[in-house]
This record gives sequence, structure tokens and C-alpha cells, in this order.
Amino acid sequence: MKKGKVVLVGTGFVGMSMAYTMLNRGGVNELVLIDIDKNKTEGEEMDLNHGMPFAPQKMLIKAGEYEDCKDAELVVITAGIAQKPGQTRLELAETNTKIIKSITQSIMKSGFDGVIIVASNPVDLMTYVVAKVSGLPTNRVLGSGTVLDSARLRYILSDYLKVSSNNIHAYIMGEHGDSSFVPWNHAYVGCKPIKEVLKEQKKPVSRLDEIHQEVVNAAYEIIEKKKATYYGIGMSLSKLVKSVLDNDNSILTVSTYLKDGAYGQDDIYIGVPAVINRHGVRELLNLELTEEEQAKLDNSCKIIKEMREKSIDKIIKE
Repeated sequence: MKKGKVVLVGTGFVGMSMAYTMLNRGGVNELVLIDIDKNKTEGEEMDLNHGMPFAPQKMLIKAGEYEDCKDAELVVITAGIAQKPGQTRLELAETNTKIIKSITQSIMKSGFDGVIIVASNPVDLMTYVVAKVSGLPTNRVLGSGTVLDSARLRYILSDYLKVSSNNIHAYIMGEHGDSSFVPWNHAYVGCKPIKEVLKEQKKPVSRLDEIHQEVVNAAYEIIEKKKATYYGIGMSLSKLVKSVLDNDNSILTVSTYLKDGAYGQDDIYIGVPAVINRHGVRELLNLELTEEEQAKLDNSCKIIKEMREKSIDKIIKE
């Protein structure tokens, strides 16, 4: 296994936003780009390499094939189709399950034995697909989950409270989608509960629910204005990659495998806070949820499991 070697599968807007961020940030020794569109992949390789003289470190960037996964430390999957107008989430999930299953089989055929990060949507379901098809230990398969949602939350709270986003400790949990929620009792500004800060600033606590709704609506608003979101998720994925490669034990709300009754669930990937290092998910952070929050998490899991039962599990086994 080559230390610091990353393979990116999918050179669309999301994948290339991540690649560009990593070129600027450093910390990656080798980046291999894989896509069904070979011409585009070669063009992206050239374009990124031409910025190398201004990068913080030398990085080998090349267009490659699935056999390049063999000695990679990490593979990031951003491939898949975007949701079309009028298409249901189940239809999107079925199409992307077929694509992600094929990609995963190609990755594993190379002899790959590292960590896989999934960002293809619906991300919680697609992470489950990769885990089942790859046969890798579940801690070594994780999804981008609600990492971007949590970043959006921190940004909006930071702007509202006029405090650096680095000192906002709040997380969005559950499905990466409309059924997500914020465990507000575990949200802090520095080391002070956020609800106490609001009272001191004479700001209504009811504003918190409005802020969560702003986060949920953010992607729809961006897509309406510019057709797609990619910079935010590109930065989020770059942070995830760095956490794995640097073995830095960051706490991020990744799509994580829950089993043995963790958060009252079993055999499902969902967004919860977890410690991330070179092994993928080192451990979950088990937060005490209110009855209402637990019901929201249960609902998120129910939505995902229903989609699995309808067709996803059958496609995996085909």
C-alpha cells in the first residue's frame, strides 16, 4: 500500500472540486483519476498538473484505470447520475446502485485493501451498497453523510452569533436529506451550550429550528441558482481524505455503519458523529438523544430500509 495514494472515481464537478482542493491544500502524494469519459479524465489531469508550480507540495496526478486501486491507501467514489426532474429518489437510488455496484467490483478486483469514502447520492444507501459489494470491514467504508450539512450549519450559526465557525460545535445527524435533525442539547459555542448563548444575547431559541431548515433548503437553493453544488462538498471530501491520510482522529458526521443496537439501530449506514483516522471509522460518538430526536433518527433509518427492501438489496445480490 502506497502511503498518501488516493484514487478518485468520478471526475465530475464534485470529484474535481475535491481534487482541486487537495492540490491547493497538499497532504496527498499521488492522485489517480478514473472516469468512464477517458478524454475528460486526461484533460483534468493536464489542467491540474499545470497548477503544480504553485502547489504547496509535489503531487503525482494522472489519469488511470481500476488496476491503480491495488496499492492505494484510499479510494473516493463521486461517480453516479444526478437526480433528474420528476425522478423519484428510489429511481435515482436504483440507477446509482447498479453504477456503484459495478465500480466497487472493479475496485476490489484490483486487490484493493484500504479505505473507501463514498459521496454518490443517495449517500447513505450508496455507502451501504459499497460495503456489501466490497466485503471490506464496515469501519473502512464510510460516506460523506452529513459532513457538508454540518458545515453549512456551523457557517450559518457563526454568521448569526458573530463567532468564528471554528468555535461552533454543532452537528446535523440522520439521513443526508430532508429527514435530518440537529441534537441541539449537544450544540456548543466554545464550551457553552448554544441555548444559553442565545438567551444571553436575547435571541429567540425558536430561531434554531429556522436555521436547521435553512440548511435543509440550502442545496435546493444553490441548485436552483447555479444548477449544482460542488465546492462545499469538494472541501468536505478533502477534509475527510486528510483525516484518513493524516490519521488525525477528527470528529465528523460521516455515514457510518450502525450495528448491535447503536442509536437503536442495526445493519444501516446513517450520518452520526464518529472519530475518523487511517482505519476509517475508529469509533462512534454515542450521544444521548431526546425522544423527539430519536424518533427523527428512527424515521431516517426507516426511509432508507424501505428503499433497500423495495429493490436495492435485490440489485446488490443479482
